[in-house]
Amino acid sequence: MENVEVFNSEGKGRGLKATREFWAGDVIFAEPAYAAVVFDNLTHCVCHSCFKRQEKLQRCGQCKFAHYCDRTCQKDSWLNHKHECAAIKKLGKVPNDNIRLAARILWRIDREGGGLTEGCLVSVDDLQNHIDDFDSEEKNGLMEDVQTFLEYWPSPSNQYGMQYISHIFGVISCNGFTLSDQRGLQAVGVGIFPNLCLVNHNCWPNCTVIFNNGNHEAVKSMYHTQMRIELRSLGKINKGEELSVSYVDFLNLSEERRKQLKKQYYFDCTCEYCTKGTKDDLLLAAKDGENKPAENVVKEVMQFSKSTLEKVDKARAEGAYHEVVKLCRECLKRQEPVLADTNIYMLQILSIASEVLSYLQMFEEAAENAKKMVDGYLKIYHPNNAQLGMAIMRAGVTHWHAGLIEVGHGMICKAFAVLLITHGPTHPITKDLESMRAQTEMELRMFQENEFVYYKMREAALSNKPFQVMEEPNNEAAPNIFHKKP
Repeated sequence: MENVEVFNSEGKGRGLKATREFWAGDVIFAEPAYAAVVFDNLTHCVCHSCFKRQEKLQRCGQCKFAHYCDRTCQKDSWLNHKHECAAIKKLGKVPNDNIRLAARILWRIDREGGGLTEGCLVSVDDLQNHIDDFDSEEKNGLMEDVQTFLEYWPSPSNQYGMQYISHIFGVISCNGFTLSDQRGLQAVGVGIFPNLCLVNHNCWPNCTVIFNNGNHEAVKSMYHTQMRIELRSLGKINKGEELSVSYVDFLNLSEERRKQLKKQYYFDCTCEYCTKGTKDDLLLAAKDGENKPAENVVKEVMQFSKSTLEKVDKARAEGAYHEVVKLCRECLKRQEPVLADTNIYMLQILSIASEVLSYLQMFEEAAENAKKMVDGYLKIYHPNNAQLGMAIMRAGVTHWHAGLIEVGHGMICKAFAVLLITHGPTHPITKDLESMRAQTEMELRMFQENEFVYYKMREAALSNKPFQVMEEPNNEAAPNIFHKKP
C-alpha cells in the first residue's frame, strides 16, 4: 500500500491519494478479501475459494454445503471455512449470505483482533456502517439478521454485543463489494475489502476496480496467485491527486445517479457531472437539424419507450424472447426518426435488442443494433470505461458471428485496447479477447485476399460446426461496484 495514503477529503471524509505518478493501466494496489462468501443461489456452481463458475465442483465432505474447484482451493479456504463448517452442521441449515459473511468477519476478528491487520490502512471496526441513516424497513431487516446470526453463531466462540454485531452488518450493507465470475459476466458473491472502502466515489473517476479470481493452475504453488481486487488507473494520475471510482454505472441521468447513491450509500454526490448535469443533454437528446421533431412528439416517444421497457422486462422474465424482439422493433421504429443516437431510452432498447437477437442467432440484425449502441456509448462513457469495453467486445463478437469480419475485427481490437487498461493482460477476459483478435485477424486477411473463398469456407465450417448458442439473456443490470442486500 506504499502507492497510496489516507487523507481528509473535503466534504467526503477519509479518502486515498496517490503518493506517486500513475499512467493508464497501472495497478495502484491489489487487495485480498478480508472475508467473502458466494451468493445463496449459486453456492453449488461457484467455487467458495476462488469464486470461479465450474460445471463440476467437489463438495465439502463434512457440511455438504461448500463447493471447490479442487483440493488446492479447498485447502486454501479451510482457515475461513472450518468454523463455518461446524456451525452449519450444528444449526442443520445454511443461513443467508449476509449472515455467513458477518460470521466470517467475526471469526477473523477472533483470530487476529479488531485492529489493523497486515496490509490494511483501516480496520473493520473503523469502517462506516451508516446505521443511523437506515430507514425503518432497513432497521427491521437488520434486527432480523442479528437475531438469526445469534442462532447461527456457536457458543464456544467469542461472544459479541448487539451493537457490535449490528455494526458489522451495517459495514456489509454499504461496503460489501460485488464479486464476479472469471469472465466478469455474472455477480457471484460479496466480500469486504477495507482499503477499497476508503476510495471515494466520482461519476467520472480516475480509477476502476476489477475483481481477479487468481490462478491455481500452475504445477508449482509458488506461481499461484490469490483472489483479489485490483485498483487500476484509467489515465494519468499526478502525485497527491485523490483516487476515485464510480459506485454506479454512468449510463444514467445525473438526477437518477444521485438518487441511487443517496439511497444505497447515504451521501449526496457533488461531482461536476452531477452538479452541472454534464452529458444529461446527450442522454435526453432528440434529432437535430432540418427534421428536428416537435417537443410534444419527443415527450410522446420517450413515454412510449418507458412503457415498452416495462413490457420488455415482463416478457424477458417469462422467457418470451420473440415477443421481446417484436416490442423492441416497434419501439425502435418510433424512436429512430425522433431520438438522437445518444438518447438513453434508445440505447436501452438497442442493448436489449442486440442481446436477445444474438441469443436467437439473428446475428445480422443484432449486429446492426449493436453498432448503433456502441456509437452512442462512445459519445457518453469515459474512453477507458470497463462497461464500454465489454459492450464493444460483445458487439464485435456479434459482427463476427454475422460474417461482418472487417467491422467485427475492428471492434474486437478496440475492446482489447480498453480492457488491457481496465482488466490488465492476464485477466481471463483479456486473454479471451487476445485469442479472438488473432483469429479474426487471420480471417480478415483471408477475406481481403479472396471474399468468395472466405465466405465459402465459412459456410462449410458452419455446416459442420453449428454456432455456439449465446448465453441466455437476463434482466440483471450491470452490477454496481458495491453490493447491497435487496
